[in-house]
Amino acid sequence: MDNIWKGRLDGEEALFHRVFQRVKENEQYENITADDFVLHGFAVDEGVRRNKGRMGAKDAPDVIRKNMSNFPVILPDFSLFDFGNITCGDENLENTQNILAENVSKVLLKGAKSLVLGGGHEVTYAHYSGIRKAFPDKKIGIITIDAHFDNRQPEEGVGASSGTGFWQIAEEGEINSLHIGIQRNSNTLKLFDTAHQLGMKYILADELFFENLPSIYQRINDLVDGVDVVYLTICMDVFNASIAPGVSASAYNGIFADAAFMHFFRHILKNEKLIALDVAEVNPSHDIQDRTARLAASLVNEWFMI
Repeated sequence: MDNIWKGRLDGEEALFHRVFQRVKENEQYENITADDFVLHGFAVDEGVRRNKGRMGAKDAPDVIRKNMSNFPVILPDFSLFDFGNITCGDENLENTQNILAENVSKVLLKGAKSLVLGGGHEVTYAHYSGIRKAFPDKKIGIITIDAHFDNRQPEEGVGASSGTGFWQIAEEGEINSLHIGIQRNSNTLKLFDTAHQLGMKYILADELFFENLPSIYQRINDLVDGVDVVYLTICMDVFNASIAPGVSASAYNGIFADAAFMHFFRHILKNEKLIALDVAEVNPSHDIQDRTARLAASLVNEWFMI
């Protein structure tokens, strides 16, 4: 991926470094050490197709990488392993999810941090499955920043999709999740009812304002304090179409990456229990000037600076 990981070269000394200068490619999982960041691209949108969304998210991982490359390195010990992209050429989503899960488990058992660039939000079930495989006895907390619950029951004859991840997780046992940014006009009453039945906690998009930060912090803390490890997944369609036009389902009334958002977002990132993060639903074919990919890259980079 030499043509992707490139940027402004100010010098070889550590003080000059940008992200592209700390990327390690063509490595073995055995070389990963504790606290390394380890990246997999989930170049898949088969789940979006099954969910009747706009195709194109499978092309996002490399575009996000390109937009990550030039950020300055803040932490002196920062290192990023990149194990390339996982694809789904045969429409066998379930097998592709299993491959990602297996790779993620290898990363986490090394004590490293798992980063996945989607792809559609079918990445959620795959990434979670990797965490569960690595830590079968630990209580996993999921924080999702998304306009949608993604708790649909799979359609008969269609199977899992980008909208079924949390239903699948709940089918495997107790679910511990907090859904931030939920839109009333993006979820049917059935999906709200399912969320209540499954015990999925949520914060509406309308509640995400600066004066409400104490309540938001408390609800995040309530989830985190009750689990052993935390996984954060971000669906880019939670954001307003003006800053994230390139998604599978754009939102005219989506949220903004404003001061209130960045406060609670960094609050999540700072928690020592956070071991896995992904971004999903960037769709380059509908993006404008890489706005959505750049925003996704910026959110990932915040994790690199904590």
